[in-house]
Amino acid sequence: MTSTVPASLTRTAEGAALQAVFLDMDGTLVDTEGFWWDVEVEVFAGLGHRLDEAWRDVVVGGPMSRSTGYLIEATGADITLEEAAVLLNDRFEKRIGNGVPLMPGAARLLAELRRHEIPTALVSASHRRIIDRVLESVGHHHFALTVAGDEVTRTKPHPEPYLTAARGFGADPRLCAVIEDTATGVAAAEAAGCRVVAVPSVAPIAPAEGRVVVASLEEVNLTFLRSLIN
Repeated sequence: MTSTVPASLTRTAEGAALQAVFLDMDGTLVDTEGFWWDVEVEVFAGLGHRLDEAWRDVVVGGPMSRSTGYLIEATGADITLEEAAVLLNDRFEKRIGNGVPLMPGAARLLAELRRHEIPTALVSASHRRIIDRVLESVGHHHFALTVAGDEVTRTKPHPEPYLTAARGFGADPRLCAVIEDTATGVAAAEAAGCRVVAVPSVAPIAPAEGRVVVASLEEVNLTFLRSLIN
């Protein structure tokens, strides 16, 4: 986990407090879910195995230990989880070497949160080396705190990553808004007690109590996020 001194926790004029905003990375903030799948296809092809397109919905949004473990088991590839993780991270880091595309509305939302000094964290299942490379494109300055998947004992769908982020800000998770694109991430945020905005990328996510589903970050702004806290 990396952090800087966060901005003060905020309170709306109506009195309902939004204490922090947490964003997932791949598929939520940056358009890289397809990159990950392409890399997985390439790596396993190099091992002599073809991935079934249906497996994409299974592995999307998951921690590398789960998604890669699933693909090894499904294909029967002769490789350890640790060896596969190195290959995947190396190939992905090379793929994003020239930058990553932001999701529609991401730049505007990040700028708005920064302008209003809303404590904002990036919470990802990706490893630290990947997060730091992506932030070279997105901008480290947008986040007072970042939490990587290889820096927590239990990553998504366990609530630990979001509880860690809330603790880093001294915030109540129930007064924090999370933006996620996968069922795995949504499960982690909801288990932590956060209010969730789901922006599905690969697989659909159904609305539920405490969860709002939108088509794009273009629909999300600070007023919208503050309205989730009541």
